Amino acid sequence: MPTDLEIARKVQLKPIAEIAAKLGFLPEDLELYGPWKAKISARTCRQAGECRDKGNLILVSAITPTPAGEGKTTVSIGLAQGLQRLGHVTALALREPSLGPVMGVKGGATGGGWSQVLPMEDINLHFTGDIHAVTAANNLLSAMLDNHLHHDNALRLDPRMVYWRRVMDMNDRSLRKIVVGLGGRAMGTPREGGFDISAASEVMAILCLTESFGDLKRRLDNILVGFDYDQSPVTAKGLKASGAMSVLLKEAFKPNLVQSIEGVPAFIHGGPFANIAQGTNSVMATRLALRSADWVVTEAGFGFDLGAEKYFDIVSRSAGFSPRTVVLVATLRALKMHGGLKKSELTTVDPAAVERGLPNLAKHIENIKKFQVPCVVAINVFARDGEDELRVVEDFCRAQGVACARADVWGQGGAGALELGELVVKTAREFTGQYRPLYELDWPIEKKISTVSKEIYGAEAVDYTPQAKADLKRIVKIGYDRLPICIAKTQNSLSDNPSLLGRPKDFVATVREILVAAGAGFVIPITGEIMRMPGLPKIPAAEGMDIDEDGSVTGLF
Repeated sequence: MPTDLEIARKVQLKPIAEIAAKLGFLPEDLELYGPWKAKISARTCRQAGECRDKGNLILVSAITPTPAGEGKTTVSIGLAQGLQRLGHVTALALREPSLGPVMGVKGGATGGGWSQVLPMEDINLHFTGDIHAVTAANNLLSAMLDNHLHHDNALRLDPRMVYWRRVMDMNDRSLRKIVVGLGGRAMGTPREGGFDISAASEVMAILCLTESFGDLKRRLDNILVGFDYDQSPVTAKGLKASGAMSVLLKEAFKPNLVQSIEGVPAFIHGGPFANIAQGTNSVMATRLALRSADWVVTEAGFGFDLGAEKYFDIVSRSAGFSPRTVVLVATLRALKMHGGLKKSELTTVDPAAVERGLPNLAKHIENIKKFQVPCVVAINVFARDGEDELRVVEDFCRAQGVACARADVWGQGGAGALELGELVVKTAREFTGQYRPLYELDWPIEKKISTVSKEIYGAEAVDYTPQAKADLKRIVKIGYDRLPICIAKTQNSLSDNPSLLGRPKDFVATVREILVAAGAGFVIPITGEIMRMPGLPKIPAAEGMDIDEDGSVTGLF
């Protein structure tokens, strides 16, 4: 079986100007990064902001992820290719990969088989430098903060209450907790600090929510870096950092345009994680897609309980997006894991295990209905899937009154998503309503947390550690309690315990601390042991990567 990289190299890419023309973009709208990549100019972005959305937005989500993988990005790309084959003007709007996961576990994040975005090597490695720009802007604020402490500390910033952390675009567990400023007075003020991965930076979340340079500067101004000795908030505005940070983000603000294997225009822009931030591509990229295509396929990170809930309650609320349909991706192997099988047993045809895993699928379908948006289940099929197993899922969806279609997008590309595409179009056109947020912004934070935990995760109750209670009291005091919430939780379970598969019940969700991302515009209750700086696995994907004398890369998959 060929690798994704081998398949990608068989494809003759079209000039990016030809791809852009499908959406009505002219050569002067593009800033070329070679023949296959381009950014959309700031002028064109500004003009798009003055137009009305014309496209139908399709949000792709998934059941609870497993180590077997669900192929959500692959289905998103395959669906867009299927819609194009059906004669629709279609665009993709997806996140760009972070180097940390690429070098750690994934080895690549641009789809797979005959449903990929290209050039996959460029996109997976450094692309147009957006994530590096986020890293630089984040660390400039860190440098200015420590410089302020070193000189006169006119803001009276308490070094013991600095929340802002440095970032890098790599998995490195040894940097999670560090001490900076050692070596004497000339080296700065000693204090505890640490690194997050760049995709977890609030700067990334801000970049992906902003729609203008003015909005970008306002959001950067609002970043909470810590507290002074009187417990009053200190922001990036006080450090006079937002102007220079915006300069560093000038090019990163502009969405990137590439193409799928079948020539579907693909905006790949921004990459916030869904277990610490909103988990989807930039608002600006989606806006451009909606104003130039009839059908726009976008993706929310991890399962519906994480990425898609945040899409509806944070992104849609902020940008005014209203998805017409949610495509919920499921695989037999994931359902079998939720049904109790081990990863080594997944190749065994076992309809009973599939059936035991259906409560996880059922819960995600229930959650979609809470937002009053229709659902289409996409079964991402693999060569070893059994016909009896597939019928178990189809019969279940039929009994639930939910549309369902098989999708062989890895092996067939858009041809394997024609039925899914027709079903999505039919469902979206029949939907005449609007999505409904799960909670109101003026609710107390505890009520928002309780609502998401009970209705989306299925928790019986919510508990708070002493640290979380202190954080909550401070947040209410300084007036951040009317922001939406962005709960940080494991992606491996509906609960906050990653070992609880299927559909956990009667569990208590524990909030251990609550952070404020005032620039991004949300509060982050952290549950479980969420790490904002991942570590590499025992055998990282990086060990299998190499380059030959001709510059050809191997090991990306």
